Order: sequence, then structure tokens, then C-alpha cells
Amino acid sequence: MKIAFISDVHGNAVALEAVLKDIETKRIDKIYVLGDLCYRGPEPKRSLELIQALKTDVIKGNADEWVLRGVQEGEVPNQALEMMNKEREWTVSQLTKTDLDYLAQLPTDLRFDASGLAINVFHATPDSLFEVVLPSESDEVIKTKLMSSTDSEMYVYAHIHKPYIRYINGKMVINTGSVGLPFDGVKKSSYAIVDIEGNRVSTSIERVEYNCEKVINQYQDLNYPNAEMMCNVIRKGSIM
Repeated sequence: MKIAFISDVHGNAVALEAVLKDIETKRIDKIYVLGDLCYRGPEPKRSLELIQALKTDVIKGNADEWVLRGVQEGEVPNQALEMMNKEREWTVSQLTKTDLDYLAQLPTDLRFDASGLAINVFHATPDSLFEVVLPSESDEVIKTKLMSSTDSEMYVYAHIHKPYIRYINGKMVINTGSVGLPFDGVKKSSYAIVDIEGNRVSTSIERVEYNCEKVINQYQDLNYPNAEMMCNVIRKGSIM
């Protein structure tokens, strides 16, 4: 069984299309979507429609929660709060009530068996949509924050926009990275593949090139709030 895990589209439908096209070439049996579908990109509606067309399992991310109720004090730096809520208002203006209802009903985690492999999937941590667990954390921090709620063999999450694969005490931890807004300095979409065949399990991080200039032009042509910053993130593949 071959599974693709994608996440953090952030309204970047151009990048999402490139990733889905790449997935088509890899004979994937199942796609799971780990949240952050619409917010902060130029095409929130089309991104959501592409995800829904997959007719697959989707969980909620922090950005989906922000679309529903706004960004609250303490969740982002104070100097970013007003602008991020302007971006949120713009995103909501592009969506319908049906779209918002869809986001509202998304679960926050999934636990399933894939060809005998127990997998736990969540956006940030099993207990939070917002907590940040970076690749540089110690084994103990990763075990406590990501691996303590279930007795799974594989844990897959997203949120930090920095993909990695790690093995701790014989178990696997995977971060998918981001489809729409990579933060690791690589200007390519990121997603993860898990391939299970008998007693063999292989894992990989896939990087996919997409038309960054097209997305930059979309931000600018739409007069998107905070367009300059978002264009810089797209150009650099990094928020710094």
C-alpha cells in the first residue's frame, strides 16, 4: 500500500495542482490531507475545491480554525495580529457558508491501520492545532509531545512547514512539510510518501517544483492584504 500525506496548502492552488499531478505518477493508493487548506493564499476557494474533489480523509489545521473564528491574541506576535486578521477576512470573503461548514466539521486527528502499520495523523500535536514541534527538538520532547497519546508505530504531522523523517525507539515520525508555503529555504512544494509492502516500509519526502511567479502575480493582481510579505515567502521558500 502506498500512501501520500499532504498538508499546508494555504490557498496555493497552483502548488497543490503540481503536487497532485506528481502524486498521479506514483501510483498512490490513498491520500490523507493534514489541514491548513485555505488561509494566506490567493486561491482559497479553488484550493478547497481541489481537496474536496479527492474525496478522501481530511483533518483540521490551525489555519482552518483561524478562518472560522479569527486569529486571537497570543497565537501570533502582537505586531502581526491585525494584518493576519485582515488576511483572514479576505479569505472568508472568497468562501461560502457551505465552505465554512465543511471546515468546521473536520476532525483534528486520525488513527488507522495501513497494511498492519498503526498510524496516528494530526496537524501540530495530538492535543493542539497550534503547538510547534521543530525538527531540532530532542527525542524526549518529540516522544512527549507527539508520541505519548497513542501506541502507534508511525506518527505523521505538519504545521511547521519544514519536512523531516525521524526514527525514535523503533517508531517513525514524519513531518510532511508544506504544499503551498515551504519554510525550509527550498522553493518547492513538499509532501510525504509511505510505501508498505509485506514486512517492508519505506518513507520519503517528495519535493515538487511549481510556478512561483504565477502565484506571486496572483497575490499582486488581487490586492491581497500583506501581499508583499507573502510574495517574499514564495520567492525565498522561507518566512525569514
